[in-house]
Amino acid sequence: QLQLLESGGDLVQAGGSLRLSCRASGRSIKWYAMAWFRQAVGKECELVAAISRDGGAVYPDAVKGRFAIARENSKSMVFLQMNRLTTEDTATYFCAARWMVTTSDLPSGSVYDIWGRGTQVTVSS
Repeated sequence: QLQLLESGGDLVQAGGSLRLSCRASGRSIKWYAMAWFRQAVGKECELVAAISRDGGAVYPDAVKGRFAIARENSKSMVFLQMNRLTTEDTATYFCAARWMVTTSDLPSGSVYDIWGRGTQVTVSS
């Protein structure tokens, strides 16, 4: 059974950068689409980045050009590089996974069935 553990969350000033890490255990992530979601206080959980088994990535407009997701299957790691952070990026960030038959497809929306516990990112003005 795949388990996910996020790390790297911190307090950072607006304009700064952070790199989040997601360490997987239990199974190889090569069979999984991986994603990062976030949830701010009082707001719904939203997708911030997703990466298919073959490395294709998608981002919502809110983070496009600032965030980058990457995966290292051999190390069972997924990363989220976040640049030019704003106070709007303050949230708990979650790593998620879904087993996929195809290598290039991504699950629709938030249909991921394995989640980590999250790591807090706070951006100060």
